[in-house]
Amino acid sequence: MNKLNGKHILLGVTGGIAAYKSAELVRQLRRAGAEVQVVMTRAATGFVTSLTFQALSGNPVHTELLDAGAEAAMGHIELARWADALLVAPATADFIARLTQGRADELLTAVCLACETQVAIAPAMNRAMWDKPVTRANIDTLRTRGIQIMGPATGDQACGEHGPGRLLEPEALVTAVAGLFTSGVLAGRRVVVTAGPTREALDPVRYISNRSSGRMGYAVAAAAAEAGAEVLLISGPVSLATPTGVQRIDVESASEMHDAVLQAQLVRSDIFIAVAAVADYRPEAVASQKLKKTTVTLNLSLRRNPDILSAVARLPDAPFTVGFAAETQALEAQARSKLRDKAIDMIAANLVGAGQGFDCEDNALYVIWAGGEQLLAHAGKSKLARQLLTLVARQFNIRNGDGKVVKLHGKDSA
Repeated sequence: MNKLNGKHILLGVTGGIAAYKSAELVRQLRRAGAEVQVVMTRAATGFVTSLTFQALSGNPVHTELLDAGAEAAMGHIELARWADALLVAPATADFIARLTQGRADELLTAVCLACETQVAIAPAMNRAMWDKPVTRANIDTLRTRGIQIMGPATGDQACGEHGPGRLLEPEALVTAVAGLFTSGVLAGRRVVVTAGPTREALDPVRYISNRSSGRMGYAVAAAAAEAGAEVLLISGPVSLATPTGVQRIDVESASEMHDAVLQAQLVRSDIFIAVAAVADYRPEAVASQKLKKTTVTLNLSLRRNPDILSAVARLPDAPFTVGFAAETQALEAQARSKLRDKAIDMIAANLVGAGQGFDCEDNALYVIWAGGEQLLAHAGKSKLARQLLTLVARQFNIRNGDGKVVKLHGKDSA
């Protein structure tokens, strides 16, 4: 179940007897590699204690809408930003009705309302409650709003009756949650992504480099693979595992990355996303032996490295090209200048420095393309990558004559 590796799964537990199965669900989600946080309604704590979920998830359990320990006492916003997907299991008939109404008078419904990622519910109730027209109407309404419905199953129920309304078993729910991160919007497409820093040698020991953990580029590669693309990741030196379903080529210098990218373009790609923090300059000469501290100052002569993104954008029959811009000031002006000067299709810009961008697990992106722009709010890099790929897929389709709205991981991009 590698599709869940590293994913942030927010599990909502409501007040039904099937809540006992949610404990096993947490255990299996973690076994699949997911990080799990749990939100419980007050009624749910009457069936299973919050301590149980805290022990199984390794995280505090959330129950209160107004949390004095949360940022500005708005825990529902923090949790919504954190989640890559939100699953409510079990979802009682009462909770389903309140969710349909858009209620936000307790923590779980408020989180659902604030969540901009995929929301799914796993209904669990008596068969007669499930069969009632009002319940079915509520379910149909939630489906039209993009909420995924998982189950219910048919079988023996706690009340002694038999019929539809059982919560899906934890194994089936884990599989269904993994499926939330798979879409076909880039099926049949070839995507090349660059990631990480480059290192420009001064001597056998030292080098010049840019600050980059590679997390954003690897998240983009993973999101492209989840969207169904054939993905080639060309990576500078980082300490990250290759995303599932991604082919990886390791390079060190900007020149090596340049050559690897152009070689990859010989087998034409559809989309090129340049996330790597490529060094703009390299030493004019590389010392064959370690430089010694023989003088108070040391002057270095640097030569400009080739511009990989511009080179790809100017190829005959170039792919859809996406650049990244890490800036310390004038973010929009700098991004628009790069979009124009490099003749690319889209640019994703972010502010860096003082705890922003580099060496962080979250980020925010300002995405610009010809005739449009969108701010992707502060979130985890995996979530941002999926949001960015939604925009990329839509603009790629428009450029290629298909202006349809695409759905990536269940969310529309208009």
